[in-house]
Amino acid sequence: MRLAWATDIHLDFLDDGRVRRFAAELAAPQADALVLSGDLSHAETLEHHLRLLAQGVPGPIYFVLGNHDYYGSSVAAVRAAVLDLGARRPRLSWLPAAGVVRLTDRTGLIGCDGWADARIGKPDSTPVVLNDFFHIEELADTIDPVARADPRRFRGTSRSRLHAELRARGDAEAAALRPLLRDALREFAEVVVVTHVPPFAEACWHEGRHSDDDWQPYFTCAAVGEALREAAVTWPDRRLTVLCGHTHGAGEAQILANLTVLTGGAEYRRPALQRVLDVA
Repeated sequence: MRLAWATDIHLDFLDDGRVRRFAAELAAPQADALVLSGDLSHAETLEHHLRLLAQGVPGPIYFVLGNHDYYGSSVAAVRAAVLDLGARRPRLSWLPAAGVVRLTDRTGLIGCDGWADARIGKPDSTPVVLNDFFHIEELADTIDPVARADPRRFRGTSRSRLHAELRARGDAEAAALRPLLRDALREFAEVVVVTHVPPFAEACWHEGRHSDDDWQPYFTCAAVGEALREAAVTWPDRRLTVLCGHTHGAGEAQILANLTVLTGGAEYRRPALQRVLDVA
């Protein structure tokens, strides 16, 4: 079968006509299914944009959520909304809830959102400030009200509560992924894993290079990387291919002989099909 993949498409930057044209571009290769590795839209327009894609793409659409998909709302509310959407429109499947998807007799598909977990790089000294901290409810709640009201003051405040929240969310993503990996690797020789945040520093690309130590804390998920590495070592005769995005920089990382990570590139206002994978 043929599996189309796109990432970081940020449809909230486009009008509906352009979204429909992009859906036609995704449908053009006549792939059997489409996977989207997060940052599809913003919370208030996420369902609308998924519906528009489904109108133009004939097969199943499997997706994970990225940080931007929660902007203007909470993680809990957005995840509840996509679960409800999937119940009403079965062709739109949030992968963490879909379990192990059979693509072929040889290959399975699983996914988790991932979460940048402030463990890789220099989290204790980074000056990087992301909009995530102020536009996602669960993260904003960790920030001092003065800094939350004026983000320019955030640089001088403690990040300890924020980083504790990020690490807890990274751990939760890894905990959700482990049983999916176990079940998929028991059944399939090849497993495609879709996630949003690169799970290794080697997969954290920006403009042709690996992101530096200041950016890596918020652009990698060490907990998910550990789960993937454990699974690859436990099942050396199986192969894992990870599809991710988040950094807007494209690259490929060979972590182990049987563990490859493909990171998709992206540009705001110019969503693109990353590639079509031939799945045996």
